[in-house]
Amino acid sequence: MTDYAVDGTGIRSKRAMFTSLAGALSFPDWFGHNLDGLYDCLTDLSWLPEGVITVVWTDSTVLAAADPAGYAGIREVLDDAVEGFATPGRSLAVVIS
Repeated sequence: MTDYAVDGTGIRSKRAMFTSLAGALSFPDWFGHNLDGLYDCLTDLSWLPEGVITVVWTDSTVLAAADPAGYAGIREVLDDAVEGFATPGRSLAVVIS
């Protein structure tokens, strides 16, 4: 199992969250910094080592307070990606606090 940390203390917009996730998970250059692109990257992750990939997002309440709609969209994509993950040899988990 490998944890990929996203420190939410400075994340106050959906765009900032895209940037943080892209950095934490080493998204490829083609990531479009939008919800569809986020889903596409999260359900692939073939560039990461095999095993359980756990995204640990701390202080998520900062984004929830600053950008409620952005937070809701990100949460929905994270939930959908966990359900739709289909890369052999890997699984996706998300921990949000």
